[in-house]
Amino acid sequence: MRRRRGIGASALVLAVLLSACASPDREKPGARRADVLARLGAPHSATALEGHRERLLYSTQPAGRRVFHLDFDATGRLERVEQVLSFDRFSGIALNQWTRADVERTFGPPALVERVARFDGDVWTYRFMDGYEPRMAHIHIDRAGTVRQLAFTDDQPPGDDRDH
Repeated sequence: MRRRRGIGASALVLAVLLSACASPDREKPGARRADVLARLGAPHSATALEGHRERLLYSTQPAGRRVFHLDFDATGRLERVEQVLSFDRFSGIALNQWTRADVERTFGPPALVERVARFDGDVWTYRFMDGYEPRMAHIHIDRAGTVRQLAFTDDQPPGDDRDH
């Protein structure tokens, strides 16, 4: 009996370790949607695309710095995987046109939502890497749900005194 329990515990540990290795960027084009879901679990969101296609969004926020779009064709096969938290993608936000829904559909949930005295709305903050530099994108969304401002700052870890 003890031996079987030990094997079961070992199998459980192995399963946990293998699942920890699952990452959207390891998925290959042609993979079946059901297999991807079995490996990665439920996405943050699913969005219908033209031509009966679908996009699944996987986010590592709030602690991570990556958000992935996994696009599937009409037959449920993976077409492409794209990591979207980048300076270029954030810079493509159309001020006074994009909405809260556009931001969430594109980037997923933010790492942080704040209010500041000089803006009447929420500031959604995303952590990302700009090359090798940790950065933050701050998207100002007014009370009506429209993106009004975009700002970037460096993301210095606690205790980092490079600027002092």
